Amino acid sequence: MKSAQVTDRMQKREFITAMIFISPWILGLLAFTLYPICLSAWYSLTEYKVLSDPMFIGFKNYVDLLKDKIFLTALYNTGYIVLVGVPVTLVSALLVAILLNFKKLKGLSLFRVVFFIPTLVPLIINCLLWLWLLQDNGLINAILRIFGIRGPLWLGSPAWSKPALILMMIWGCGGSIIIFLAGLQDIPDTLYESASLDGANFAQQTWHITIPMLAPVILFNAVTLVIAAFQWFAEPFVMTQGGPNNSTMFYSLYLYNNAFRFFKMGYASAMAWILLMIALVIIFLLFRGLRRFSID
Repeated sequence: MKSAQVTDRMQKREFITAMIFISPWILGLLAFTLYPICLSAWYSLTEYKVLSDPMFIGFKNYVDLLKDKIFLTALYNTGYIVLVGVPVTLVSALLVAILLNFKKLKGLSLFRVVFFIPTLVPLIINCLLWLWLLQDNGLINAILRIFGIRGPLWLGSPAWSKPALILMMIWGCGGSIIIFLAGLQDIPDTLYESASLDGANFAQQTWHITIPMLAPVILFNAVTLVIAAFQWFAEPFVMTQGGPNNSTMFYSLYLYNNAFRFFKMGYASAMAWILLMIALVIIFLLFRGLRRFSID
């Protein structure tokens, strides 16, 4: 009986000690994360222009957003990046990782460093670099002219502005490549050897072995890229300011404009909550969709 009481006291003491150590994090979470989230939910139901007190208007902000053409354009642009840019970037990173995983490739370490370097470039420098590359007389169009192709205006064209930013997205996917490489190296070579003995070619091995075995890694990279796409702000802000003709007016940029340029904080809060709901739905679908490829 006494030993049980002593054990209970020790457990309580350990619990109190642990709570004391993590209390700064808990207070930070409550003050700087949970409280702003709850406050933004309240602001989304109000007309709040920062300089005046918020006035409750119910779901008017949400209704007005559905009538806002620029909001619908921003939603389309962001959806384009998520549904086109993310899969293209994901497939590109996976293909590069598979090529870099070949043991017989000479200079393998050098290639890995080369593909990872773009992720180390500061974001603003990255944007300025691509502004130069995507000019009418920039390097990309100069390369196209060698093959007799007249390059587009890229960031000056509503039709080519989003593909241009997707090129930039692919160029900076070194982090995803490294994660894919780590996942590929965990796949046993015996699986590929057995498949080769059964007559499976490279494409069949990739589809039936590599992708199922990499399903958790693919899911992680997909979720990371989707979240990054929804948060795309610095690139269009620095490079295009949402132009031309709102073709690069992405969701986060329009949210920022409403909050800090037009001071429509309630309107921006409603946008933030809509974005959260959309992101949760897409991530849920990713979890459900990639589960069928995984090997238990």
